[in-house]
Amino acid sequence: MDVVNNFDFNATFNAYKDMLFKSKKYWLIYLALIVIFGLTTTSKKNTIHPEFAILTFVIVAILGIFCILFYFLHDSDEELYKVAFVIILCFSIVCALIVPICDVSDESEHITRAEITSRGILFPHWTGEELGVDGLFNYTPGQVYSTQRNDGAGFYTIESLKFFTNYLGDTVFETRHDTDKINHTPYLIESTFEQNPFFGYLPQAAGIFVAKLLDLNVMWMLWLARICNLIFYACVVSLAIRKTPVLKLPLILVSCIPISIYQASSVSIDCMIISLAILAVSYFIYMCHSEEKSITRKEILIFSVICILLGLCKLTYLAFIFLLLLVPFRNYQDEIKRVLPIILILIAVAGIIGLLWSRYSTPTLLHSWRASRNLVNSTAQIQYMINNPDYVKEFLKIIFTRDLRHLANGVFSFFGARQIVDHYIDKYLVVTLSLLSFLAVTLIAYPQKVKFELKTRLGVILLILVIYIATCFIQLLTWAFVGKFNLGLSLRYFIPLLALIPIALHVDYNPIKRVVFDKYAIVLIVAFLATMIISFATKYYWII
Repeated sequence: MDVVNNFDFNATFNAYKDMLFKSKKYWLIYLALIVIFGLTTTSKKNTIHPEFAILTFVIVAILGIFCILFYFLHDSDEELYKVAFVIILCFSIVCALIVPICDVSDESEHITRAEITSRGILFPHWTGEELGVDGLFNYTPGQVYSTQRNDGAGFYTIESLKFFTNYLGDTVFETRHDTDKINHTPYLIESTFEQNPFFGYLPQAAGIFVAKLLDLNVMWMLWLARICNLIFYACVVSLAIRKTPVLKLPLILVSCIPISIYQASSVSIDCMIISLAILAVSYFIYMCHSEEKSITRKEILIFSVICILLGLCKLTYLAFIFLLLLVPFRNYQDEIKRVLPIILILIAVAGIIGLLWSRYSTPTLLHSWRASRNLVNSTAQIQYMINNPDYVKEFLKIIFTRDLRHLANGVFSFFGARQIVDHYIDKYLVVTLSLLSFLAVTLIAYPQKVKFELKTRLGVILLILVIYIATCFIQLLTWAFVGKFNLGLSLRYFIPLLALIPIALHVDYNPIKRVVFDKYAIVLIVAFLATMIISFATKYYWII
């Protein structure tokens, strides 16, 4: 109540009004950028009904100017976390509302898991156990995809979930059933990301619970799930930015690149993965720059818990716990002979937890549509690698050439449920190249004198390589056909690694002063997010 009582509306209004004139150069640059970038996302079809795109432009123009003004009023290191929170919240909410029905990758399956979690069911029950079958589909020789489905196997959700599969990829203007009330009738569905931990769906489940509690329309199940997810993301990222003593803006950039906000604004567990990873990296930077003899056992334990939660969401990121070995040992409160065994025990505990979780989660992959991929067999894939040593060399070559080029395009490439042949068919070359250039300069040459020990930098480089190769290898075993390289990689799998780049590859040379760089960096961050929203308007809403 004190905050509300002490709030001076007139003073705040005058502050924003004055800053509007003082910072006009920057928001004029912002407007010019979203006009130029926005036009590159349009096509001839957008001339048919440009009203929605124009309205979207006006909305993001206003939001962007507000974010820029907010930054100039809170541009100190102590308040940058507030800037991150406002930027994420402003553009994520618009993204959550404008992206079509479950159009994000696997979102219809994510919302199913979130709905089940909203009923207090932490571990979904697969009905195939009663039928005595191991998978949703049986292996059918001679077929790429199995057609022999085990009827009656699946997970019980509610009838309203059919809406999200029936109108997958549609906008709210393309269906009349978005206003239907939530139907709680039990409904058997085939997949629900059983392999993921329940806590990865708590924010989304909270949104669905509210939609049910208020007896809202079915569309609000999706919207509130997305909104609660993005609020969680904004809070965790803000906490991370507040925690780290240096490299705040590079972490804001990683958190706010379009693909990060796109995933955070969905029902996907990627929101939890990215936010926890940003928090882990910020905590690691904090420990590296702490005073000697200042890091307590409690802080070591907190960091370990963050890494374990992250690893349960994405197993390869359990390796983040090795960052404890890269912190200067003089910063730990205990002597090395005492703290090293503690760290090694925590690493061992994390490894055991990861192993146990893997033994539980791996078989559950068969309890979904993934079981229909007849040519995927991890045992046969490993045997093929043993029999064909050149296959391993080719695998390593491909993931560092072809797949890296594909991943680079992913900074501004978004899933399309209706695009069956290639879900990522949209290519925005001008925006993508501009964003990649900005990302590279900020992550590698951010103008802030930051020192990390050589041990720390080399260790982080090794960790990045290990996680990247391990993630690709898991995709080879669980997604690629035997003897093939269709890994199905996406940049969203590797966003956490981007946050480590400023530690591993940072160079001290940058002719631009940090205070100047930060101003233009915020303008660019907001401009790329606005362009993403405009691209959705021009892609999905060209005819209403």
